[in-house]
Amino acid sequence: MSPEHVHPASLAPDALLAQCEMRRLRRSGPGGQHRNKVETAVQLLHIASGILAEANERRSQAANRSVALFRLRVNLALGVRGSAPIETHPGPLWRQRCGTRGQIAISAEHEDFPALLAEVLDVIGLSDDDLSRSAEVLGCTPSQLVKLLKKEPRALEQINRRRRELGLHAIH
Repeated sequence: MSPEHVHPASLAPDALLAQCEMRRLRRSGPGGQHRNKVETAVQLLHIASGILAEANERRSQAANRSVALFRLRVNLALGVRGSAPIETHPGPLWRQRCGTRGQIAISAEHEDFPALLAEVLDVIGLSDDDLSRSAEVLGCTPSQLVKLLKKEPRALEQINRRRRELGLHAIH
């Protein structure tokens, strides 16, 4: 995929952080007094899209930054549609993760998950919410797409909302 078609959820951590504004905050929660005295919470704002993510559950700022970055990537996958034409799909990461039998091997916590989710949502959008056509483009089965979408309930809700607007049945 050409650089102008790379989805922000697919960017390397440093490249994505370069596109963000980072704020350090104090938050309450586990960690005792250390937590109340030190700005360990991290909030990331993706400047181009206005999409935000925050993490404050860890005691270290570095750990919270890592969690916030992952959450930002998922939020970007949900909130930003890529500009790559359908002919450029599937991308190399998708081809690597999708087995010969059309099975998608990924957990929702894996660092590749946001990029794969973004590609699925992009292809479904480019296919007018037709899961069969989307699965064909991506070289997997419709049930595998649904299985991946169920790993991020907000993605499934987003697809079902659009499908209802188009008069299509919801995905379960």
